[in-house]
Order: sequence, then structure tokens, then C-alpha cells
Amino acid sequence: MKLGIIADIHSNAPALAAVLADLARHKVDLVVQLGDAFNGPIAPAEVMALLRARPMLHVKGNGERMVLAEDPAERSASATYARSVLSEADLAWVAAWPARHDQPEFTACHGSPRSDLEYLLEEVTSRGVFLRSGADIAARLEETVSPLVLCGHTHLPRVVRLLSGTLVVNPGSVGLPAYADVPPFPHRMETGSPHARYAVTEVIAGEWAVSLCAVAYDWEAAAKLAEARGFPDWVVPLRTGYVR
Repeated sequence: MKLGIIADIHSNAPALAAVLADLARHKVDLVVQLGDAFNGPIAPAEVMALLRARPMLHVKGNGERMVLAEDPAERSASATYARSVLSEADLAWVAAWPARHDQPEFTACHGSPRSDLEYLLEEVTSRGVFLRSGADIAARLEETVSPLVLCGHTHLPRVVRLLSGTLVVNPGSVGLPAYADVPPFPHRMETGSPHARYAVTEVIAGEWAVSLCAVAYDWEAAAKLAEARGFPDWVVPLRTGYVR
């Protein structure tokens, strides 16, 4: 089985179109989309059209939960914008996505198998953001038996192999290469380049092999759309891969 893995599109249709075009050369058996597809100010409706136009396996992220929330107080500004341009049929389609997907070959989730808000591979401390120890990651996967775990949420491309042989892959973010957050401590997640990210995995000689891919696209156009829609804090991350 050969998988294409995408995550954290955040409404960035130009980035998604570039990733899907590049992904086509890999001739994968299945594309797995790990959530946070629409919450953003760039082009949520266009992202919806691209995702609905081709077969994929989808899981919800915390972004989908916010977009679907009936109470506006439970939505971020970007989720409120996304909801305003998506149809009721679109929202119903997203509502049917599972929070995680398990099959013998792999487990797909947004944050971790137990929470769409949990950083599976990274630990946020008062001193900064660090890769978790293998034991710490394994503890968060204690109820997961698949040899391959696919996760997103942090926007940082990573491949981690545990002593058990389990491989954990975060493909990075298709559409938002940097962001800042507060809990549990103020922190920044930055890739350092504006490229759209995805991953390809396949079994070679009995082991999962992974390619982490970075694709150029018109990030200036994406930044201008975000700015025009009243989200100036998205501009520098989209242009540079840094928060500021």
C-alpha cells in the first residue's frame, strides 16, 4: 500500500491544488486527509470543491469541530468565516467524518489518537517546543496497535520510529507553515519556509518508508487573500514560514 498524506490545509486552496498536482506523480493507492481543512480566510469553498472531487479518507480535526459548532462563541474567527461560505450540504458531509480511523495497516488522527488537540510528537514547555521522548510518545499510543500512525495538528513535518517499530508520521501543513498559540505556554510552530507540505509512505523491504515533500506555489496570492479578508496575522506566516 502506498499512501499520500495531507493535513492542516486551513482553507489554502492554491497550496492544496499544488500539492494534489505534485502528489499525482507518486501514483498512491489512497490519499489520507488529517483534518483542519477549512478553518482559514483564504478559500474554504474552493478547498471543499477540491476535496469532494476525488476519493480520499478524511478525519476531523479541531478545526472541523469549530466550523461545525452551532454556537458562534465556540468558533474562531477563521472558522466563522469558513462556515459562512460553506453550504449546509458541505457541512453535513464534514460532520460525517470520523475523529480517527483505524485499520490494520495504519491509524489516522488529527492531533493524537486520543485527542484532536494533543501534540503527539512535540512537548511545549516554558523553555520552548521539543520533540517528546520515545517513551512519552509510546504512552500516548498505548491503545493503538497499527504499525503506522498518521497525525497532524502541529504543522511540523516529522518522522519518528519508536523502539516497538511503530512509525509516526506528521506530513506538515499544506496551507499554513507557521502559527503561534498559547496553552500550555506561549509558543510558535515554524517550518521556516512557505512551501506546502505533504508526505508519501509505502512499504519497501518490509518497512514503511517515508518521503516528506515541500511544494512551491503562489504563496503571495494566498497571503494577499488572507489580508484582504481581514486576517493580517496570516500574512507573514504564509509568505515566510515564520510567525514574524
